[in-house]
Amino acid sequence: MRESAAERHDRLLSLVRRRGTARVSELAGRLGVSSVTVRRDVEALAGRGLLDRVHGSVSWPEGHGLPQRRAGSGELVLGLLAPSATYYFAEVIRGASEAAERAGARIVLRISDYRPAEDRARTEGLLEAGAEGLLIAPGWRSADDPAEHSAWIAELPVPTVLLERRPVPGSALDALDRVSSDHGHGVLLAVRHLMDLGHRTPLLVARADSPTALAVRSGYAEALRVLGLRTPGPVIESVPADQDPEGFEAAAQAVRAAVAAGTATAALVHNDVDAIQLMQRLGELEVRVPEDLALIAYDDEVAALADTPLTAVAPPKRHVGRHATELLMERLTEQRGEDEPRRHLSLLPRLNVRASCGAAARG
Repeated sequence: MRESAAERHDRLLSLVRRRGTARVSELAGRLGVSSVTVRRDVEALAGRGLLDRVHGSVSWPEGHGLPQRRAGSGELVLGLLAPSATYYFAEVIRGASEAAERAGARIVLRISDYRPAEDRARTEGLLEAGAEGLLIAPGWRSADDPAEHSAWIAELPVPTVLLERRPVPGSALDALDRVSSDHGHGVLLAVRHLMDLGHRTPLLVARADSPTALAVRSGYAEALRVLGLRTPGPVIESVPADQDPEGFEAAAQAVRAAVAAGTATAALVHNDVDAIQLMQRLGELEVRVPEDLALIAYDDEVAALADTPLTAVAPPKRHVGRHATELLMERLTEQRGEDEPRRHLSLLPRLNVRASCGAAARG
Protein backbone atom coordinates (compact mmCIF):
# COMPACT_ATOMS: atom_id res chain seq x y z
CA MET A 1 0.00 0.00 0.00
CA ARG A 2 1.36 3.39 -1.01
CA GLU A 3 2.43 5.59 1.90
CA SER A 4 0.41 8.78 2.32
CA ALA A 5 1.98 12.21 2.76
CA ALA A 6 0.72 12.31 6.36
CA GLU A 7 2.41 9.00 7.14
CA ARG A 8 5.65 10.20 5.52
CA HIS A 9 5.47 13.41 7.57
CA ASP A 10 5.14 11.31 10.72
CA ARG A 11 8.29 9.36 9.87
CA LEU A 12 10.17 12.54 8.97
CA LEU A 13 9.25 14.21 12.25
CA SER A 14 10.23 11.10 14.19
CA LEU A 15 13.65 10.99 12.53
CA VAL A 16 14.38 14.65 13.19
CA ARG A 17 13.16 14.44 16.76
CA ARG A 18 15.49 11.54 17.55
CA ARG A 19 18.50 13.11 15.84
CA GLY A 20 17.91 16.76 16.71
CA THR A 21 19.31 17.85 13.33
CA ALA A 22 19.46 16.12 9.95
CA ARG A 23 20.39 17.04 6.38
CA VAL A 24 17.74 16.89 3.66
CA SER A 25 19.81 14.39 1.64
CA GLU A 26 20.09 12.10 4.68
CA LEU A 27 16.35 12.25 5.31
CA ALA A 28 15.64 11.46 1.67
CA GLY A 29 17.77 8.31 1.94
CA ARG A 30 16.16 7.20 5.19
CA LEU A 31 12.64 7.84 3.93
CA GLY A 32 13.24 6.32 0.51
CA VAL A 33 12.02 9.36 -1.42
CA SER A 34 13.61 12.12 -3.52
CA SER A 35 15.27 15.20 -2.06
CA VAL A 36 12.65 17.31 -3.83
CA THR A 37 9.89 15.48 -1.93
CA VAL A 38 11.69 15.94 1.39
CA ARG A 39 12.23 19.66 0.74
CA ARG A 40 8.53 20.05 0.00
CA ASP A 41 7.62 18.13 3.18
CA VAL A 42 10.06 20.17 5.27
CA GLU A 43 8.62 23.41 3.94
CA ALA A 44 5.11 22.31 4.86
CA LEU A 45 6.11 21.15 8.35
CA ALA A 46 8.22 24.24 9.02
CA GLY A 47 5.27 26.38 7.98
CA ARG A 48 3.27 24.70 10.75
CA GLY A 49 6.02 25.38 13.27
CA LEU A 50 6.96 21.72 13.64
CA LEU A 51 10.53 22.01 12.26
CA ASP A 52 13.29 24.62 11.84
CA ARG A 53 15.17 24.96 8.52
CA VAL A 54 18.85 26.02 8.36
CA HIS A 55 20.98 25.84 5.13
CA GLY A 56 20.00 22.44 3.75
CA SER A 57 19.37 20.96 7.18
CA VAL A 58 16.38 20.71 9.44
CA SER A 59 16.28 20.65 13.22
CA TRP A 60 13.83 20.05 16.00
CA PRO A 61 12.55 23.38 17.38
CA GLU A 62 14.61 24.36 20.41
CA GLY A 63 12.94 23.63 23.72
CA HIS A 64 10.19 21.45 22.25
CA GLY A 65 9.54 18.09 23.82
CA LEU A 66 6.69 17.56 21.37
CA PRO A 67 5.50 19.89 18.64
CA GLN A 68 3.26 22.48 20.24
CA ARG A 69 0.35 24.56 19.04
CA ARG A 70 1.43 27.72 17.27
CA ALA A 71 2.39 30.49 19.61
CA GLY A 72 -0.55 32.68 20.49
CA SER A 73 -3.09 30.66 18.54
CA GLY A 74 -4.66 29.04 21.62
CA GLU A 75 -5.76 26.14 19.40
CA LEU A 76 -5.76 22.70 20.96
CA VAL A 77 -4.74 19.85 18.68
CA LEU A 78 -6.56 16.55 19.18
CA GLY A 79 -5.35 13.31 17.62
CA LEU A 80 -7.89 10.80 16.31
CA LEU A 81 -6.92 7.23 15.43
CA ALA A 82 -9.63 5.33 13.56
CA PRO A 83 -9.57 1.97 11.77
CA SER A 84 -11.37 3.50 8.78
CA ALA A 85 -12.64 6.84 7.52
CA THR A 86 -15.57 5.30 5.64
CA TYR A 87 -18.80 3.45 6.41
CA TYR A 88 -19.34 3.18 10.20
CA PHE A 89 -16.48 5.42 11.34
CA ALA A 90 -17.23 8.25 8.91
CA GLU A 91 -20.02 9.40 11.23
CA VAL A 92 -17.89 8.94 14.36
CA ILE A 93 -15.22 11.15 12.82
CA ARG A 94 -17.82 13.69 11.74
CA GLY A 95 -19.19 13.96 15.27
CA ALA A 96 -15.70 14.39 16.72
CA SER A 97 -14.78 17.04 14.16
CA GLU A 98 -17.95 19.05 14.81
CA ALA A 99 -17.40 18.98 18.57
CA ALA A 100 -13.74 19.98 18.19
CA GLU A 101 -14.66 22.89 15.93
CA ARG A 102 -17.24 24.15 18.43
CA ALA A 103 -14.58 24.01 21.15
CA GLY A 104 -11.98 25.85 19.06
CA ALA A 105 -9.80 22.76 18.68
CA ARG A 106 -8.44 20.98 15.61
CA ILE A 107 -8.58 17.26 14.79
CA VAL A 108 -5.60 15.47 13.23
CA LEU A 109 -6.62 12.08 11.80
CA ARG A 110 -4.70 8.85 11.24
CA ILE A 111 -6.17 5.64 9.77
CA SER A 112 -4.99 2.13 10.75
CA ASP A 113 -7.01 0.20 8.13
CA TYR A 114 -7.87 -2.41 10.78
CA ARG A 115 -4.22 -3.39 11.28
CA PRO A 116 -3.83 -3.38 15.07
CA ALA A 117 -0.10 -4.02 14.92
CA GLU A 118 0.29 -0.56 13.33
CA ASP A 119 -1.88 1.35 15.81
CA ARG A 120 1.05 2.31 18.01
CA ALA A 121 3.11 3.80 15.16
CA ARG A 122 0.09 5.73 13.90
CA THR A 123 -0.53 7.11 17.40
CA GLU A 124 3.10 8.14 17.80
CA GLY A 125 2.67 10.00 14.54
CA LEU A 126 -0.26 11.89 16.03
CA LEU A 127 1.86 12.90 19.01
CA GLU A 128 4.67 14.00 16.69
CA ALA A 129 2.13 16.11 14.81
CA GLY A 130 1.28 18.00 17.99
CA ALA A 131 -1.68 16.12 19.47
CA GLU A 132 -2.23 17.15 23.09
CA GLY A 133 -5.06 14.68 23.66
CA LEU A 134 -6.06 11.48 21.88
CA LEU A 135 -9.24 9.79 20.70
CA ILE A 136 -8.34 6.16 20.04
CA ALA A 137 -10.38 3.51 18.20
CA PRO A 138 -7.90 0.62 17.89
CA GLY A 139 -8.03 -1.46 14.73
CA TRP A 140 -8.95 -4.63 16.61
CA ARG A 141 -10.61 -7.36 14.58
CA SER A 142 -10.44 -10.65 16.47
CA ALA A 143 -11.40 -11.47 20.05
CA ASP A 144 -7.70 -11.81 20.95
CA ASP A 145 -6.64 -8.38 19.70
CA PRO A 146 -7.59 -6.36 22.83
CA ALA A 147 -5.23 -8.47 24.94
CA GLU A 148 -2.44 -8.59 22.35
CA HIS A 149 -2.51 -5.00 21.10
CA SER A 150 -3.51 -2.70 23.93
CA ALA A 151 -0.93 -2.38 26.74
CA TRP A 152 0.79 0.62 25.15
CA ILE A 153 -2.43 2.66 25.08
CA ALA A 154 -2.57 2.88 28.89
CA GLU A 155 0.96 4.36 28.88
CA LEU A 156 0.27 7.27 26.51
CA PRO A 157 1.60 10.59 27.87
CA VAL A 158 -1.53 12.65 27.11
CA PRO A 159 -5.22 12.37 28.08
CA THR A 160 -6.84 9.59 26.06
CA VAL A 161 -10.44 8.54 25.39
CA LEU A 162 -11.34 5.21 23.79
CA LEU A 163 -13.92 5.24 20.99
CA GLU A 164 -16.33 2.35 20.30
CA ARG A 165 -14.04 -0.14 22.02
CA ARG A 166 -14.38 -2.16 25.22
CA PRO A 167 -11.08 -3.58 26.50
CA VAL A 168 -10.49 -6.65 28.60
CA PRO A 169 -12.28 -6.13 31.95
CA GLY A 170 -9.80 -5.38 34.73
CA SER A 171 -6.98 -4.52 32.32
CA ALA A 172 -5.03 -1.26 32.52
CA LEU A 173 -6.97 -0.04 29.50
CA ASP A 174 -10.24 -0.57 31.35
CA ALA A 175 -9.31 2.37 33.60
CA LEU A 176 -9.38 4.88 30.72
CA ASP A 177 -12.27 7.13 29.76
CA ARG A 178 -14.32 5.61 26.96
CA VAL A 179 -17.45 6.28 24.95
CA SER A 180 -19.15 3.50 23.03
CA SER A 181 -22.45 2.27 21.62
CA ASP A 182 -24.33 -0.32 23.65
CA HIS A 183 -24.66 -2.91 20.88
CA GLY A 184 -26.26 -5.41 23.24
CA HIS A 185 -29.13 -2.99 23.73
CA GLY A 186 -29.41 -2.52 19.98
CA VAL A 187 -29.69 -6.25 19.36
CA LEU A 188 -32.29 -6.55 22.12
CA LEU A 189 -34.39 -3.85 20.42
CA ALA A 190 -34.31 -5.78 17.15
CA VAL A 191 -35.13 -9.20 18.61
CA ARG A 192 -37.93 -7.85 20.80
CA HIS A 193 -39.45 -5.95 17.88
CA LEU A 194 -39.60 -9.10 15.77
CA MET A 195 -41.09 -11.10 18.63
CA ASP A 196 -43.72 -8.42 19.21
CA LEU A 197 -44.71 -8.77 15.54
CA GLY A 198 -45.42 -12.44 16.16
CA HIS A 199 -42.26 -13.99 14.75
CA ARG A 200 -40.48 -16.93 16.26
CA THR A 201 -36.87 -16.53 17.42
CA PRO A 202 -34.99 -14.76 14.62
CA LEU A 203 -31.89 -16.13 12.99
CA LEU A 204 -28.65 -14.20 13.38
CA VAL A 205 -26.56 -13.75 10.24
CA ALA A 206 -23.37 -12.00 11.34
CA ARG A 207 -19.75 -11.36 10.63
CA ALA A 208 -16.94 -12.02 13.11
CA ASP A 209 -14.30 -9.59 11.86
CA SER A 210 -14.73 -6.48 14.02
CA PRO A 211 -15.54 -5.45 17.60
CA THR A 212 -19.03 -4.43 16.48
CA ALA A 213 -19.62 -7.86 14.90
CA LEU A 214 -18.44 -9.64 18.05
CA ALA A 215 -20.63 -7.38 20.22
CA VAL A 216 -23.66 -8.14 18.03
CA ARG A 217 -23.03 -11.86 18.47
CA SER A 218 -22.70 -11.65 22.25
CA GLY A 219 -25.68 -9.28 22.41
CA TYR A 220 -27.79 -11.79 20.50
CA ALA A 221 -27.05 -14.55 23.00
CA GLU A 222 -27.87 -12.19 25.88
CA ALA A 223 -31.09 -11.00 24.22
CA LEU A 224 -32.32 -14.59 23.85
CA ARG A 225 -31.53 -15.20 27.53
CA VAL A 226 -33.32 -12.03 28.68
CA LEU A 227 -36.40 -12.77 26.58
CA GLY A 228 -36.48 -16.42 27.53
CA LEU A 229 -36.01 -17.64 23.96
CA ARG A 230 -34.33 -20.76 22.67
CA THR A 231 -31.67 -20.44 19.99
CA PRO A 232 -33.03 -21.40 16.57
CA GLY A 233 -29.67 -22.86 15.55
CA PRO A 234 -26.06 -21.82 15.06
CA VAL A 235 -25.23 -18.28 14.03
CA ILE A 236 -24.98 -18.15 10.24
CA GLU A 237 -21.57 -16.85 9.25
CA SER A 238 -21.83 -13.69 7.13
CA VAL A 239 -19.03 -12.79 4.73
CA PRO A 240 -18.68 -10.08 2.06
CA ALA A 241 -20.06 -11.38 -1.23
CA ASP A 242 -17.24 -9.81 -3.26
CA GLN A 243 -14.48 -11.27 -1.08
CA ASP A 244 -15.89 -14.75 -0.48
CA PRO A 245 -18.61 -15.63 -3.01
CA GLU A 246 -18.79 -19.25 -1.86
CA GLY A 247 -19.14 -18.29 1.80
CA PHE A 248 -21.83 -15.74 0.95
CA GLU A 249 -23.75 -18.31 -1.09
CA ALA A 250 -23.55 -20.79 1.77
CA ALA A 251 -25.09 -18.21 4.11
CA ALA A 252 -27.90 -17.43 1.67
CA GLN A 253 -28.65 -21.12 1.18
CA ALA A 254 -28.71 -21.67 4.97
CA VAL A 255 -31.29 -18.90 5.39
CA ARG A 256 -33.35 -20.21 2.47
CA ALA A 257 -33.33 -23.71 3.96
CA ALA A 258 -34.50 -22.41 7.36
CA VAL A 259 -37.37 -20.51 5.74
CA ALA A 260 -38.34 -23.52 3.59
CA ALA A 261 -38.33 -25.79 6.65
CA GLY A 262 -40.55 -23.37 8.55
CA THR A 263 -37.99 -22.88 11.32
CA ALA A 264 -37.35 -19.20 10.54
CA THR A 265 -39.64 -16.29 9.74
CA ALA A 266 -37.23 -13.50 10.68
CA ALA A 267 -33.52 -12.67 10.72
CA LEU A 268 -31.13 -10.04 12.03
CA VAL A 269 -28.18 -9.37 9.70
CA HIS A 270 -24.94 -7.58 10.46
CA ASN A 271 -24.24 -5.38 8.49
CA ASP A 272 -26.27 -3.23 6.05
CA VAL A 273 -24.34 -4.19 2.93
CA ASP A 274 -24.54 -7.89 3.75
CA ALA A 275 -28.26 -7.53 4.49
CA ILE A 276 -28.98 -5.84 1.15
CA GLN A 277 -26.98 -8.41 -0.81
CA LEU A 278 -28.58 -11.26 1.14
CA MET A 279 -32.06 -9.91 0.40
CA GLN A 280 -31.22 -9.69 -3.29
CA ARG A 281 -29.94 -13.28 -3.37
CA LEU A 282 -32.92 -14.58 -1.39
CA GLY A 283 -35.21 -12.97 -3.96
CA GLU A 284 -33.45 -15.01 -6.65
CA LEU A 285 -34.04 -18.09 -4.48
CA GLU A 286 -37.76 -17.21 -4.27
CA VAL A 287 -37.65 -16.09 -0.63
CA ARG A 288 -39.47 -12.74 -0.43
CA VAL A 289 -38.80 -9.96 2.07
CA PRO A 290 -40.96 -9.23 4.00
CA GLU A 291 -43.63 -11.71 2.86
CA ASP A 292 -41.61 -14.86 3.63
CA LEU A 293 -38.91 -13.44 5.89
CA ALA A 294 -38.79 -10.34 8.09
CA LEU A 295 -35.34 -8.77 7.93
CA ILE A 296 -33.56 -6.29 10.19
CA ALA A 297 -30.08 -4.92 9.42
CA TYR A 298 -27.52 -3.74 11.95
CA ASP A 299 -25.62 -0.42 11.41
CA ASP A 300 -28.15 1.68 9.43
CA GLU A 301 -25.64 3.21 7.06
CA VAL A 302 -27.38 2.42 3.77
CA ALA A 303 -30.28 0.22 4.92
CA ALA A 304 -32.94 2.73 3.89
CA LEU A 305 -31.71 2.65 0.29
CA ALA A 306 -32.53 -1.01 -0.37
CA ASP A 307 -35.29 -1.91 -2.85
CA THR A 308 -37.35 -2.86 0.17
CA PRO A 309 -36.15 -0.32 2.76
CA LEU A 310 -34.63 -2.26 5.63
CA THR A 311 -35.60 -1.84 9.24
CA ALA A 312 -32.25 -1.27 10.97
CA VAL A 313 -30.56 -0.81 14.31
CA ALA A 314 -28.74 2.54 14.28
CA PRO A 315 -25.84 2.88 16.73
CA PRO A 316 -25.36 6.55 17.73
CA LYS A 317 -22.08 6.87 15.83
CA ARG A 318 -22.02 10.64 15.43
CA HIS A 319 -22.89 11.13 19.09
CA VAL A 320 -20.08 8.78 20.12
CA GLY A 321 -17.58 11.04 18.38
CA ARG A 322 -19.16 14.17 19.85
CA HIS A 323 -19.34 12.96 23.45
CA ALA A 324 -15.83 11.52 23.35
CA THR A 325 -14.41 14.81 22.09
CA GLU A 326 -16.29 16.81 24.70
CA LEU A 327 -14.98 14.48 27.41
CA LEU A 328 -11.43 14.84 26.13
CA MET A 329 -11.75 18.63 26.05
CA GLU A 330 -12.87 18.56 29.68
CA ARG A 331 -9.75 16.64 30.63
CA LEU A 332 -7.49 18.98 28.67
CA THR A 333 -8.99 22.24 29.88
CA GLU A 334 -9.14 21.06 33.50
CA GLN A 335 -12.80 21.81 33.92
CA ARG A 336 -12.87 18.83 36.25
CA GLY A 337 -10.49 18.20 39.10
CA GLU A 338 -7.80 15.53 39.12
CA ASP A 339 -9.95 13.45 41.48
CA GLU A 340 -12.82 13.32 39.01
CA PRO A 341 -13.50 9.64 38.30
CA ARG A 342 -12.97 8.18 34.85
CA ARG A 343 -16.12 7.54 32.88
CA HIS A 344 -17.44 4.70 30.73
CA LEU A 345 -20.25 6.23 28.72
CA SER A 346 -22.58 3.85 26.85
CA LEU A 347 -24.93 5.37 24.28
CA LEU A 348 -28.07 3.51 23.27
CA PRO A 349 -28.81 2.62 19.63
CA ARG A 350 -32.30 3.09 18.24
CA LEU A 351 -34.42 0.98 15.92
CA ASN A 352 -35.56 2.64 12.69
CA VAL A 353 -38.61 0.70 11.49
CA ARG A 354 -39.12 0.43 7.73
CA ALA A 355 -40.76 -2.00 5.31
CA SER A 356 -38.60 -5.12 5.66
CA CYS A 357 -39.94 -6.56 8.92
CA GLY A 358 -43.65 -6.89 8.19
CA ALA A 359 -43.85 -10.64 7.50
CA ALA A 360 -46.40 -12.58 9.52
CA ALA A 361 -45.30 -15.51 11.63
CA ARG A 362 -45.73 -18.95 10.09
CA GLY A 363 -47.48 -21.85 11.65
